[in-house]
Amino acid sequence: MKTVVIDYGSGNLRSAAKALERAGRETGLSESVTVTGDAADLDSADRIVLPGVGAFGDCTAGLQSLPGMVDALERNVREKKKPFLGICVGMQLMADRGIEHGQHDGLGWIPGEVRPLSPADKALKIPHMGWNVVSPSSANTHPVLANFAETAHAYFVHSYVLVCEDDNDVVATVDYGGRFAAVVGRDNMIGTQFHPEKSQTAGLRLLGNFLQWNGESI
Repeated sequence: MKTVVIDYGSGNLRSAAKALERAGRETGLSESVTVTGDAADLDSADRIVLPGVGAFGDCTAGLQSLPGMVDALERNVREKKKPFLGICVGMQLMADRGIEHGQHDGLGWIPGEVRPLSPADKALKIPHMGWNVVSPSSANTHPVLANFAETAHAYFVHSYVLVCEDDNDVVATVDYGGRFAAVVGRDNMIGTQFHPEKSQTAGLRLLGNFLQWNGESI
């Protein structure tokens, strides 16, 4: 089985790849992890991971700068229904648009908009940086969150959040001066606002679940 991590100049690529390799070993999977900026590699992938760190517009521009990459994502994720994981800004790029430093189009996979994080408690610092409890939004837990305890802590570093138009696309939430989406998902696509590669046991469990996921939602 082959997992492709997309290199578009933004993201903790080495950390994400190493965490996926470790999760594969710990779940007993024979998994190869390839970091690439070549769109053709997506056609031979079984799973696709899009990490992301930085501003929404910069990440969008970086992704679009790779020849054929956006088309390859559409073909493999939307048409062929390969399991897809977006991490941090990689998750936010699944939205229709982001409004960080102007308005920028996203991939349009999850209806919604990426907006500034605005905690009700103004004493809370922005960016939101540190460990917080992630709570599944439904009793029917998504397969990628299987055995991901309701008290699981995950590591966040971000200043913007994805506000979904459809609450059913919110798989899990976190409270930081108000609740917002920590995990979103639709069909064969899932995304985490937190960094599973930095979230120790809970993060490795999530990545292991992703590597075993066939792309079917609950």
